Amino acid sequence: MTMIIGITGTPGTGKTSASALIGGVLDLNELIKTEGLYHGTDEARDSLIADMDAVYDRVCGIARGGGGDGGGNLVIEGHLSHHVSDSAIVLRLAPDELERRLMARGYSRAKISENALSEAVDVILVEAVDWCDRVYEIDTTGKTVEEVADAIKGILDAIGRGIEIDGYEPGSVDWLDSEASCLVNFDYGI
Repeated sequence: MTMIIGITGTPGTGKTSASALIGGVLDLNELIKTEGLYHGTDEARDSLIADMDAVYDRVCGIARGGGGDGGGNLVIEGHLSHHVSDSAIVLRLAPDELERRLMARGYSRAKISENALSEAVDVILVEAVDWCDRVYEIDTTGKTVEEVADAIKGILDAIGRGIEIDGYEPGSVDWLDSEASCLVNFDYGI
């Protein structure tokens, strides 16, 4: 049976760049856009509202159809991928660095703050632990795209061979006690 493995994380953590080096990874955001797997647009966030039931059905259909990595698994990438995956690889990035990356992409201040805060409090990691059978966590802070891709390849290889791999346990990254946390300089409106 084909396993669905999601490469997920807050926008800006390096999912797309690392996945491009791995190859054979399905871009979930592109699939949602091109196949119309959404209900509408969230104007405030400048993003599509994904129809997660339709996304799940489509991804499962691709997996059943043999659209995997050749090793029997389908690897998908996107910040929603953990919602439709058996296992998830969650990429993490220090919130201050995340803010810089999103600023360079031209994100609005509100979108930058929302994503940095989500990263600081582990939103995607917590969701992945809730949704997936197995979760791995990679801190991408200070790593090259090649290093991140190599770490992902190592995890994918271990999953494919059915063996455990150490060093990527969920919960190993904690931004709340870090100077890198966006909460250090967060405007609470007080």
